Amino acid sequence: MSSAHKNKIAEFQSILSESHINLKVLRELCFNGIPFEGGIRCLCWKVLLNYLPRDQSLWDTVLQKQRETYAHFLREMIIQPGIAKVKFGVSREDVTLEDHPLNPNPDSQWNTYFKDNEVLLQIDKDVRRLCPDFSFFLNPTDYPCLLIMDPENEYETLRKRVEQTTLKSQTVARNRSGVTNVSSPLKSSASNSLGDYNPLPNGSEAHWEVVERILFIYAKLNPGIAYVQGMNEIVGPIYYTFATNPNSDWKEHAEADTFFCFTNLMAEIRDNFIKSLDDSQCGITSKMEKVYSTLKEEDEELYLKLQEQNIKPQFFAFRWLTLLLSQEFVLPDVIRIWDSLFADENRFDFLLMVSCAMLILIRNQLLEGDFTINMRLLQDYPLPNGDVLPILKKAKELQDSKC
Repeated sequence: MSSAHKNKIAEFQSILSESHINLKVLRELCFNGIPFEGGIRCLCWKVLLNYLPRDQSLWDTVLQKQRETYAHFLREMIIQPGIAKVKFGVSREDVTLEDHPLNPNPDSQWNTYFKDNEVLLQIDKDVRRLCPDFSFFLNPTDYPCLLIMDPENEYETLRKRVEQTTLKSQTVARNRSGVTNVSSPLKSSASNSLGDYNPLPNGSEAHWEVVERILFIYAKLNPGIAYVQGMNEIVGPIYYTFATNPNSDWKEHAEADTFFCFTNLMAEIRDNFIKSLDDSQCGITSKMEKVYSTLKEEDEELYLKLQEQNIKPQFFAFRWLTLLLSQEFVLPDVIRIWDSLFADENRFDFLLMVSCAMLILIRNQLLEGDFTINMRLLQDYPLPNGDVLPILKKAKELQDSKC
């Protein structure tokens, strides 16, 4: 470890040890990259995403309360419905119309159960292929949820619900990850087949199953948006960061902590996932247009070239902005970009600068290419020198030029 990196860690430890965190100073430090060592990145993200308050004396109380709240969500939304399903299968003689699976009432608990299954199947399909270039999500977690995996509990888990249902997940596919739906080759090697994954032994669960549970509970608590394809790409890097925390006490609670940080992040970007808001002032269309308007100011020649070829921002920037670039780069690079995004006070304005910087840094290739070549470049971004730092540096220059 270099002396510069040791000094950087010491700077973070100093600011994080203060009784009241100086958020301005912390943002400045985090913007240039957060060290992994000592769980520093995990802690910084929790502060930047407003999960932990700036007053350090409140941390233990907040964490205990939030983790207990999440345990309540597990019991109410997964365990209790699972118990009800098992009880119905065991004893049917006292079943009334109200709790019968064929009850036509749209508000019946069984109708809710079947609708939940449709959402669950879409989530299941997506989380199984999360970061396929990275084996982490297929591996078993060191901290399976005891409430869920307790062998003494006989109820239908999410894993069993997926295995037993015959619903077709494509009936609920609501894709927001790009008009052309072209994925980077980095993400294309995963299979959609349930049979391609070897089941883990009883008492164990894979990391993707934890992510599935987080998304399912989020969908239940937010019926207005529920689950939209692509949310898995947002929660994945957060969970990975927390679940690899070298501090075992915090690592054990990665699921609950991820849920609340993901919920807070979605509160800021959820409009990107709501189709009816696309053309509103806060919608994704307006943000894509800002990328092109910024490009026009900074590099009119490149802007006119893309316009001449009729390459609309919807063809590539939709996915870049909606998924916070999580499908454009490998996971470690995504996490480094998110350090800067989360640290910037106007982080989603900064995302527009990052997108514009990505275009400018491959301007020569774009100016020389035809429509087909340029579409391929933009949908499978060629990272210059395999390093995201020049992109962040250029984005910062663009941002500073507007101040």
